[in-house]
Amino acid sequence: MNKKIFLVFFFAFVIRLIAINQSLWLDEAVTAKVVMSYSYTEIINKFSPTDFHPPLYYLFMKAWTNIFGYSELALRFPSIIFSLLTGYVVYKIASLLHGSIAGKWAATFFLFNPLIVYYSQEARMYMMATFFLTVSLFFFLRLSSSNLIGGSRKLDSRLRGNDKNSLFFGLFISLAFITFYGSIFLIIPMLLYLLFKKKYTFFILNTLYFTLAALVISPLLYQQIINSKIALASVTNWSATLGKANIKNLLLIPIKFSIGRISFYPKYIYWFISGVWTGSILYQISKIKNQNDKLKLKNTHLFYYLLIFPLILGFIVSFFIPMLQYFRFLYLIPIASLLLSFGLLSQPSSNLRGQILVGGFLIFTLVYLLNPAFHREDWKSLVKDLPKNRPVYMIMSSSDPIRYYSNNLNIKDLSGQPVEKDINVIPYTSDIHGLDYKSLLSNKGYQLKKEKSFRELTYEQWSLK
Repeated sequence: MNKKIFLVFFFAFVIRLIAINQSLWLDEAVTAKVVMSYSYTEIINKFSPTDFHPPLYYLFMKAWTNIFGYSELALRFPSIIFSLLTGYVVYKIASLLHGSIAGKWAATFFLFNPLIVYYSQEARMYMMATFFLTVSLFFFLRLSSSNLIGGSRKLDSRLRGNDKNSLFFGLFISLAFITFYGSIFLIIPMLLYLLFKKKYTFFILNTLYFTLAALVISPLLYQQIINSKIALASVTNWSATLGKANIKNLLLIPIKFSIGRISFYPKYIYWFISGVWTGSILYQISKIKNQNDKLKLKNTHLFYYLLIFPLILGFIVSFFIPMLQYFRFLYLIPIASLLLSFGLLSQPSSNLRGQILVGGFLIFTLVYLLNPAFHREDWKSLVKDLPKNRPVYMIMSSSDPIRYYSNNLNIKDLSGQPVEKDINVIPYTSDIHGLDYKSLLSNKGYQLKKEKSFRELTYEQWSLK
């Protein structure tokens, strides 16, 4: 790795430390609760059946936090590591296919992608799954090398598919699946491509590896499916939150891939800026040309296939199991970064174009990092400000952030029967549960006295009349 690419990785690491100690939000607090409260076996037998994700990430985080503790930094640091490691694999893939310049641009596009930076700072499984899937892509390309390199004997001899590559490919797709079930939307297209190219031995072997992993986890998955159906039936607006199959959720995927998690008003300005920038990214990806012998890009259709087909699968499945949210397809950004690099180098003025693209990514990244308005829910400040002499009524399943930042609050179910004269109410997720808590409290003689807002959160003080 030369000096320039080393500086890219160093700068990528540094910006990931900006605002790393911002408040945990609900799902991160769930991660914290699991690793603090459950043993390794309890994570599998007690917690995971009530969750919607496989247990590998939680088991890894249990081992990690036993060494490094439970601070925001400690909980989020593995995602930083996985994002940098993924960037290195992206660099290796692009370099191996089209040289070190392509590797530098591909890694840079990935590392400074604003959505990647955001999830590099989140204590959830998405960056871990992205790393596993990108490594599996590396070995998948080795298995498919003769169709990708376009006649380069030297590279073909280095990348020729063999049992070792097949074993590692099968291993990493299995690890990805038991980290994040949504990985299957990329795993299936890769396996189908091996079948399409008549690589029957590799198709059978890797399908077998994946099937064995799926069978091992199938009893847990079956229980999770049953519990998820119960949750969808009992929580009024849960399916909309998870991501129904609709055009808006589908369009948000390329937009968020391009600008990250930021959103602002007025909305017409937001849609204009995000639309123009996303359009320029998609245009750059679509303009790959085979202009000279140095860029043998005859089979970039494979990368287009791996980028688009998982989205089609996810869209179709979301008609039955709502899950069409952009962050669930985070593992496609390495592929988009590779295509962006290939498209850049196949056109004139590549350095200037690359600098503009990286500059745009950095602007959106820094807008998120340096503006607290775009940070996660501010449970830390809410708990600090919350009056401690009143019980707290809220949706109990959403109380983990409160418990992370304070273990001495009296927390009660918002749908219950308050009897105290003065209470605190945190209405977070009450709309998802379809709970009209204001009518409930008013009918019991309570009156709203005070309301205080924090980032994406509020708490209210109610008293009996």
